[in-house]
Amino acid sequence: MPTTHAAAVRNLVAARLDDVLADLDLLVSLETPSQRRDLLRAALPQIEAYLVGRLGEPARRVQHDGGEFGDVLDLTWTGSGAAGEVLSLAHYDTVWPEGTLAGWPVRRDGDVLTGPGVLDMKLGIVQTVWALLALRELGVPHPDLRLMLTADEEIGSRAGRPHLEAAARKALVTLVTEPSADGAVKTRRKGMVFADLVVNGVEAHAGLDPDAGASAVHELATLVPEVVALAEPGRGTTVNVGTITGGTGRNVVSGHATCAVDVRIQEPAEEDRVVAALEALRPHDPRCRLEVAIDRNRPPMNPGEHTARLVGLARAAGADLGVEVGEVAVGGASDANFIAALGLPVLDGLGGIGAGPHARHEHVLVSGVPRQTALLAGIIEQLAG
Repeated sequence: MPTTHAAAVRNLVAARLDDVLADLDLLVSLETPSQRRDLLRAALPQIEAYLVGRLGEPARRVQHDGGEFGDVLDLTWTGSGAAGEVLSLAHYDTVWPEGTLAGWPVRRDGDVLTGPGVLDMKLGIVQTVWALLALRELGVPHPDLRLMLTADEEIGSRAGRPHLEAAARKALVTLVTEPSADGAVKTRRKGMVFADLVVNGVEAHAGLDPDAGASAVHELATLVPEVVALAEPGRGTTVNVGTITGGTGRNVVSGHATCAVDVRIQEPAEEDRVVAALEALRPHDPRCRLEVAIDRNRPPMNPGEHTARLVGLARAAGADLGVEVGEVAVGGASDANFIAALGLPVLDGLGGIGAGPHARHEHVLVSGVPRQTALLAGIIEQLAG
């Protein structure tokens, strides 16, 4: 006998797939780049109107001020099962700048639906809506659903983090509808440390008086190999120097140079090791000054005491759908990292099946939408017991 109503949810969503995709088109048509507070705040009332139009007025509504970023929308709908609430966590900001839609509108070609932010992660919002709608229409008991939408996930969640952490502490479980890994859930993510190195040297004429100068570019060139050498791939630690800038001209001994460093870690102890090493860097030329700014952006997400149980819920729902749900480790990070680091139950990667997040080939597979929505609904249903 099936343990969930996941198959019935899949069938319901498949029958109304045109409506689901129209909802997705609506959200993607709202351009919401992370750095544009004005666009985020203009889009949020329209997103809320969509949510209320589909699910009705929430029992609880809070809009948290995002400061220089977009606001956090926090809505709760009353369930019909046991006491307690499930937190569904998503972000409505994207990496795509204003105007992207003009040259890259939402398009469908067979099973492939493409558009800026369609996979990462506006489909995750739509899936949450339809999972709850389907459970209601089928008369399936479910706990209260708290949907939290943050606006700065793509740039570190400085404004969203305290609100999502506070909500997760009150929830039975947090379900994160970031993109799946070809249908698998994500139970291990890397943490991130960002570092900016700034070297100030002494400018001089490269031909007339080169010895009077101390090149910031040359100094940075000696430091970059030291930074890269901090990688420990066997322990899951990688280092990438993503950008380098400096100098003012070919014939000028450079007085200023910078580089931006991205460090990914899997083991918590590696974060302290790398940060200590970055802070210990010193210029080789005493005439140069080095400044190192470090942002411990996200802790790593590793399986905890709750992980096996939550994966079991996903696999139970998958079994009712006739699919095997796997679990994977990925190098990217999400807001699930913060929740896992608190030791709280969280399951990530429940969103769409597709590829190309942050790339021009970003897309979702339409055939996967009913399955993933049903998987989410099946998990929520089991949490009512």
